[in-house]
Amino acid sequence: MFRTHYDLPLQRDVTGKFLPWIIALMVYLAMLAMAGSMVLSDMARRWDRGLAGTLTVQVAPLPNQTPPLGDRVNTALAVLRATPGIARAEALPRQDLQTLLEPWLGTGALNADLPIPAMIDVTLAGGRIDMRGLAQRLQAAVPGAELDDHAAWLKDLLAIARAVEAVALGVVALVGGAAVATVIFVSRAGLAIHGPVVELLHVMGAPDRYVARQFQSHVLGLAIRGGIIGTVLAAATLLGLRHAGGEYAAGLLPDMALGQFQLVALALVPVCAAGLAAVTARVTVSRALARLP
Repeated sequence: MFRTHYDLPLQRDVTGKFLPWIIALMVYLAMLAMAGSMVLSDMARRWDRGLAGTLTVQVAPLPNQTPPLGDRVNTALAVLRATPGIARAEALPRQDLQTLLEPWLGTGALNADLPIPAMIDVTLAGGRIDMRGLAQRLQAAVPGAELDDHAAWLKDLLAIARAVEAVALGVVALVGGAAVATVIFVSRAGLAIHGPVVELLHVMGAPDRYVARQFQSHVLGLAIRGGIIGTVLAAATLLGLRHAGGEYAAGLLPDMALGQFQLVALALVPVCAAGLAAVTARVTVSRALARLP
């Protein structure tokens, strides 16, 4: 698979033996950072699209249940349906609320006597609505009613997603920089170790690009091996996280599934790492040889 014949005994370099594992760690971290950023960004976009043009009204149960919760919900529905700009207002069945709470409380943890706030799902018609005025009318007509337009926490979620994307880009940049520095060190160490052989090749008429190509091929083989190891470890980690969170993904954890283009982008990480390592080795050795007498 990899070139095995070298005029320079690079395969015996002690410094090069650690390079595949260093590249593997860097590829592993870069792929996990990118995958985490992709998952969170997808989740934020799905929630943004799903909650656009919707409101939620919560009607909390009162201690003495006076007036009854059902009557207060009907009053809230009447206020909402009479408001211009609201296309639909429907109370969520108690069974649906129990299903939403099961990931946190467990199956069967809720009984019929447990007071659960009633939730009303509201769909807007597309026009502008005075949210403050609507909230005041609801609170005046229905004690314990709260209006949530999802704007505050959705804004925070989108901000977190953007921050994670920035951190992921920073991690990838740091990983790339560390990989370049490592390859430079390995290449310079190899030149220092094999200095007499390099000088002999020069005397025999070997051009600088021939020697640089020897180092490039050697580093490329090491980087490819490290990239494969890092990719396998990252894939195993992502599959493990998806399997571990599969039971609770709908309620607690984001969906770890990645799209086709996202998988292609992740697959390019080890390829780019190997290419970057090979180019860095060639440039480093070429510049060092150019300074020789």
